[in-house]
Amino acid sequence: MLECRGAELTLIAQGCLNVGAAAPTARLRLIFDGLAALFGEHRPAEVAVERVFVSRNVASALKLGQARGAALCAVPGGVPVFEYAPRAIKLAVVGSGGAQKFQVAHMVRVLLGVAGPLPADAADALAVAVCHAHARRLGALAARELLPRARQAQR
Repeated sequence: MLECRGAELTLIAQGCLNVGAAAPTARLRLIFDGLAALFGEHRPAEVAVERVFVSRNVASALKLGQARGAALCAVPGGVPVFEYAPRAIKLAVVGSGGAQKFQVAHMVRVLLGVAGPLPADAADALAVAVCHAHARRLGALAARELLPRARQAQR
């Protein structure tokens, strides 16, 4: 979880939910409950998620979709959710849409000033947050530039 003030990104929380030992349906409940508690504690204004990438393994895609559904159901009502493609996330964080996981994790640590190693899932989640922060900032800059031009064109 990040706080964004202009170009400054501050790490608020990071971690992973340990659901691997639970039964499949219990995992979904643990994901929902864990994220609902996190959202309740930190009250985010926005949530960003990675768009699902479906490869050849249908069973894995189904499990991922169920976990994603549990996570999205935990988002409080009225909080907007933004989705980003994996390549867009890598491009925003590393500068290359084909970056490797270790490169993404390294840049997340550098950008957020994280001293030690990050679990892979935490690094991935923070990369989505960094991508969203960059997208918001770019959108605000574009609006600031384009709005005065649009008003001049109307005159």
